[in-house]
Amino acid sequence: MPDLRFKPQAAQKTEIPRPKRAEGQWALGYTEPLNKNEQSKKDDDPLNVRDRILHTYSRRGFDSIDPADLRGRFRWMGLYTQRAPGFDGGKTAQLGEEELDDRFFMMRVRTDGAILDGPALRALGEVSTAYARNTADITDRNNIQYHWVEIESVPAIWERLESVGLTTLEACGDSPRPFLGSPVAGIAKDEIIDGTAALDEIKRRILGNPEYSNLPRKFKTALTGHPSHDVAPEVNDVSFVGTVHPEHGPGFDLWVGGGLSTNPMLAHKLGVWIPLDEVADAWEGVAGIFRDYGYRRLRSKARLKFLLADWGKDKFREVLENEYLHRRLVDNPSPASPVAQGDHIGIHEQKDGRFYVGAAPVVGRIDGTTLTGLADLVEAYGARGARLTAYQKLVVIGVAAEDTAAFADDLEKIGLTARPSNWRRSTMACTGIEFCKLAIVDTKERARRLVAELEKRFPDLDTDISVNVNGCPNACARTQVADIGLKGQLVMDDSGRQVEGFQVHLGGALGLNPSMGRKLRAHKVTSAGLDDYVTAVVSAYLEDRTDGERFAAWVARADEALLRGELVAV
Repeated sequence: MPDLRFKPQAAQKTEIPRPKRAEGQWALGYTEPLNKNEQSKKDDDPLNVRDRILHTYSRRGFDSIDPADLRGRFRWMGLYTQRAPGFDGGKTAQLGEEELDDRFFMMRVRTDGAILDGPALRALGEVSTAYARNTADITDRNNIQYHWVEIESVPAIWERLESVGLTTLEACGDSPRPFLGSPVAGIAKDEIIDGTAALDEIKRRILGNPEYSNLPRKFKTALTGHPSHDVAPEVNDVSFVGTVHPEHGPGFDLWVGGGLSTNPMLAHKLGVWIPLDEVADAWEGVAGIFRDYGYRRLRSKARLKFLLADWGKDKFREVLENEYLHRRLVDNPSPASPVAQGDHIGIHEQKDGRFYVGAAPVVGRIDGTTLTGLADLVEAYGARGARLTAYQKLVVIGVAAEDTAAFADDLEKIGLTARPSNWRRSTMACTGIEFCKLAIVDTKERARRLVAELEKRFPDLDTDISVNVNGCPNACARTQVADIGLKGQLVMDDSGRQVEGFQVHLGGALGLNPSMGRKLRAHKVTSAGLDDYVTAVVSAYLEDRTDGERFAAWVARADEALLRGELVAV
């Protein structure tokens, strides 16, 4: 049987769809910047700002920073100015970015699916306590996110992180954002294929590479070889999903063009088989198409999903094969989707006989003290380390079988739990108005209080219900694909006052039946009334569901009055 992995083809002309108006696509000759962001990147590669931070800004202080660096190129170093205190959500859209800027920074540290051993966890904890007022959040992109960072401290932070193999490089910006990798790669008993080597190779090729430092906008990558599809592959720009070819064995399907925010779209599944050692080539091809053909005129359309919407997946594959890979991809049906995606919480046996322990903070919020405590536990129990998850959780790998119960008990002592309630396990929240300049409402603290209240009201919930809380329309917490998605807005209360509240999305899902949450016309919930609203909807579901019916399926058929929390099911 011939080897189908490599199918060279003769060079051929690819007919490229042309939009009705110029969209700033480099490959079509539109190389002149069409907005200030594109001009800034043309003026100076954002990667160059690292030296200015090290040798100028950190020595001369905040007031010395060029505004084009401060509000643009700093993002390529994982830095955003955080929201200045004292501005409510009504000011978010009214004031310019420079008016909302504080003199402190949010900093993201990328982990890219890597195992954080004891020294790495300790370094993350020490940076938090020494330089970030003990802040540290686990994001849904495998990052650790700090706040209150001063520009003068950045060189010391980088030195400490780099000493354990960590970086903030391109954690933000129009660049290859931090990768989502399976937290159980290489250790799960039911894994299809371990993609760790592919993620490492992609990172080696592209991080800090000027060929990929000027993309039209952010570019999100996910890769998993686990059948639970534990990295939300449907909503990333490019995803590699474990599959099996009947002749060639395990490999990856390629999914492209997913994304949420104000124009949510699910990824297109190409239905191919890519071997492990060709994943990085395919990644470069997809990123190259985005770089060369992506729309750069309007920031609101500068994501890969809009190009896929216009081209379709067949044209995208043709361009990928003809112009970037120069070979045909091998056809193979896309893998079956799980009913729900895995989060790996709890205690599970590894294929080597040791165990991994998935643990939950509350809505991703931890601190440096917790990270240092986790480092102590990893070293004390002889574990390999921890990976972060796509759901603001973490998984500790390599705990001995006889130690799992004691280890889980010790996690509780540092504010983590391997035995969470549904609400703690299945609730996420973005940064919110506390630090984010785009946010309109509080999220982290409001979600924490919601979790605590729902644990009291539904202590023995027998099914999974996810709640995702977002402070603005950008869907950083994946609002549209949660059972209950809450998008922050200013709403009117019963007294006619403008208060913090949420637009509600119900019945969103990834996995077997992926869909965007159902929005109810003119339906808003105040933040103050959120506990009672969620209680009413969950109670209606529990009363009205059929045997085995999941929340999203119930939402699709439920009476709208029940979804509005106006009636009780009978």
